Amino acid sequence: MESTDLLTIRDLRLNRGTREILRGISMRAHRGELLALMGLSGGGKTTVLRCITALEPFDGGTIDIDGVTLQSGALPSRTVLRALRRRVGMVFQLHYLFEHLTAMHNVTLAPTQVAHVTRVDAERRGLALLESLGVAHRRDALPRELSGGEAQRVAIARAMAMDPPLLLMDEPTASLDPARRGELGQTLRQLTAGGRTLVITTHDDDFARDFADRVVILAEGEAVEEGVPAEVLTNPKHAATRALLMSSRA
Repeated sequence: MESTDLLTIRDLRLNRGTREILRGISMRAHRGELLALMGLSGGGKTTVLRCITALEPFDGGTIDIDGVTLQSGALPSRTVLRALRRRVGMVFQLHYLFEHLTAMHNVTLAPTQVAHVTRVDAERRGLALLESLGVAHRRDALPRELSGGEAQRVAIARAMAMDPPLLLMDEPTASLDPARRGELGQTLRQLTAGGRTLVITTHDDDFARDFADRVVILAEGEAVEEGVPAEVLTNPKHAATRALLMSSRA
């Protein structure tokens, strides 16, 4: 029987010199769930995403993504990395689209170069992804010609091009106005309705209330509170959650 958990993190620890960045974080993300990692800056949210994608080695614990297990210590082997890339897509806060490539070329690069999909098939799927995200008309535009919202949607399409079951997004609402945040939230809910799991970092408690299934609050490298957004963000039990809510209202 298939597990309901797509992502399982156990006792994740990471040090930089004498400083403990992650201090034994354990958490799960279920299949088809939108999980929001929340907390003040410096709490470890982005670092957790970087560990999940093997962009950063960690010092203790394990991370399991749909049967691929990352261990502490050195970065994983090429075989493990190849399997990981098929399971996880990442959308960075600043998008990091390749500036010299069109939107379509950004989306089709990994399928053609990593998965060895033919260009015709890669462009067919790429166009479908861009259409589903409302930016197919910008397929031939370079990143500098895209608006912030368009660049973000192209970045989401690029992350989905390998059809990963897990999509990570770092502060996706940071530069969006309220209307664009609502549009993004609806897009992300459509992705989870299709069975994909999303883990996003955010300071935006209104966005989390409206669109997340669960929230995990991180503070000083620890997971200090988790649950349904309406409960955690309305009746916070931990001081870090209360501090987060006060900062968002300041």
